[in-house]
Amino acid sequence: MDKVKILVVDDESRMRKLVRDFLGREGYTVLEAGDGMEAMEIFYEDKEIALVILDVMMPKMDGWQVCREIRQSSQTPVIMLTARSEERDELQGFELGVDEYISKPFSPKILVARVEAILRRSHVLGAEEIIDAGGIQINKAAHEVKAEGKQIDLSYKEFELLVYFVENEGIALSREKILNNVWNYDYFGDARTIDTHVKKLRNKLGDKGNYIKTIWGMGYKFEVEE
Repeated sequence: MDKVKILVVDDESRMRKLVRDFLGREGYTVLEAGDGMEAMEIFYEDKEIALVILDVMMPKMDGWQVCREIRQSSQTPVIMLTARSEERDELQGFELGVDEYISKPFSPKILVARVEAILRRSHVLGAEEIIDAGGIQINKAAHEVKAEGKQIDLSYKEFELLVYFVENEGIALSREKILNNVWNYDYFGDARTIDTHVKKLRNKLGDKGNYIKTIWGMGYKFEVEE
């Protein structure tokens, strides 16, 4: 495969080496940063970075600040690493646009699998596929969404969530089912993760956001209004 660049940001050199070694074996090019400020310098200089693996607790500029700054100009996928697994931390991460959230210690093989899943689904190969649902146009190959012809900027997870809704139009979907399908693994966090993403997705879609119906006590359903 082409050399895909991944930026690994962690103040522990041992952790960076562990991640670099596993990703390197899979053919990825790994760039390293020991703190948030160094990470942003590299990120702004290299426009080919396809994914950022980011530790939360770092000197000079922590992971939250780095993610916030990245999201001001880019939808590059972000995997957040943390030694803490408190619910409020996870919710804060998803609010900022984090795509995956992995608590230390973790299996490097699982990390590689998550990386591959994100890259595979955010850089779809093959023929262009357009989905149209009630004035929402989704280009899966280009990872683009338009509403009535107007470009809508979505994060990686917001895009995947919208695609899942549209491909299951008219079907009531529980939060558990959404998490397992969109997040691509069994997520044991709070269901508010879904609610946070749905709220942001509705806001970005404007009037079209009304297609996402809340089913109280269960989850959501995407239904185009006639």
